[in-house]
Amino acid sequence: MTAFPPQPMFGAQRLRAMFRILLTLLAMFAIATRPAAAQSILRDAETEALFQDMMDPLLIAAGLQPGQVRVHLLGDRSINAFVAGSQDIYVFSGLIEAADSAEEVQGVLAHELGHVMGGHAIRVNDGARAATNISLLSLLLGAAAIAAGGGEAGMGIMMAGQQAALGKFLAFSRVQESTADAAGAQYLSKAGISGRGSLAFFKKLQNLEFRYAVKQDDDQAYGRTHPMSGDRIQTLREVYVIDPAWDKPADPVIEKRFQRIKAKLSGYMSDPERTLRQFPESNNSIPARYARAYAWHKSAYPQKALTEVEGLLAIDPEDPYFLELEGQVLLESGRPKEAIPALRKAVARSRSQPLISATLGHALIATEDPANFAEAEKVLKTAVALDNQNPFAWYQLGIVYANKGDQARAALASAERYSLEGGQAGLALRNAETAMQGLPQGSPDWIRAQDISLVARAEVERTRKRR
Repeated sequence: MTAFPPQPMFGAQRLRAMFRILLTLLAMFAIATRPAAAQSILRDAETEALFQDMMDPLLIAAGLQPGQVRVHLLGDRSINAFVAGSQDIYVFSGLIEAADSAEEVQGVLAHELGHVMGGHAIRVNDGARAATNISLLSLLLGAAAIAAGGGEAGMGIMMAGQQAALGKFLAFSRVQESTADAAGAQYLSKAGISGRGSLAFFKKLQNLEFRYAVKQDDDQAYGRTHPMSGDRIQTLREVYVIDPAWDKPADPVIEKRFQRIKAKLSGYMSDPERTLRQFPESNNSIPARYARAYAWHKSAYPQKALTEVEGLLAIDPEDPYFLELEGQVLLESGRPKEAIPALRKAVARSRSQPLISATLGHALIATEDPANFAEAEKVLKTAVALDNQNPFAWYQLGIVYANKGDQARAALASAERYSLEGGQAGLALRNAETAMQGLPQGSPDWIRAQDISLVARAEVERTRKRR
């Protein structure tokens, strides 16, 4: 048998390899614009209130109105934050865990606000489009060279084109990051917030890069989505140290609240054993009691969790978030009737905060006492009126309507719920159409059902075409 030397990989096999490179490049572009649907959004009334109070001075500094940009918390241990859409900032729970102070988080929020004000989440498509054009052109030129008999030359053109496309997109990303750094520093200054926290957090990122042996030399800069941390620190330090706010003390109230929600999040996200080691029972501070309450609750020791809550309420019996936690532990331990007084008080003290109101509505329904359903309907209507992005509240309201025999509004509540849950367009459409059949045509509820139906139908059609 004659042995032949290995042949170059031309033709369909080699082209498939090149197209895989192109698809990888396009996937990177898609990641840059991907919404937060892949991660779980953590909803907590106290955390969201703190984020908004940390964000509002920055918004005013940027010329926006308080509350105009919302901050969402994602249940992910990564140290990250990003902007999705045009005016939504997403912060990973790992970033809160890594931050030592509220000022560090405000530094990150200021940077992300720079992305918002620069329209970077929208303009990223411009960078992707330019890079894709280079990539497609290189494939066409390479394929033409191969067809003309220049196999190796054609493959070289393709490889060089993919590298150029990737480099162009990464350079575009680095420019956006540098612009957001500068804008964030400006917003912190105008808000009277020191840049110490911003520098401290960038230093944390640099230390992580050192730990994982990420090279810091200029030769590696071209392959990064962000400028090198050392360069960012040096540039920002020159801005921050001459700013009048540099030596300004941190807001003690914001810092105290931050330490509370950081411990609360740790108790919720971490293994109970780790939480109890980090916050031993000898530590009777509010953050420690908060963390242990969640750890005991997760470990199915509700009485120990309630003991910690009692310690919190002894410090401040009117705190709506301590009362909410008491009600939550009782409700989730199968004691909804006992949870109601604490939750009622929490709703009153928080001025009908929608997440707390939804929990009270859940507790009232969970008693299975028909006498509680009228109150449940009232608080749940308030909850969805103030925050219509809570599928759990819509689900509970649907139960109330179904119990009353109002099947049309029960279907509308279900349509609202499914329209908020990813991948449920078919169910949203079905329930919206059911609601329209039972509601007075032209009424506000009928119009809302029609809106959901139109959006859901379009999504169903898009899904069908993709398949």
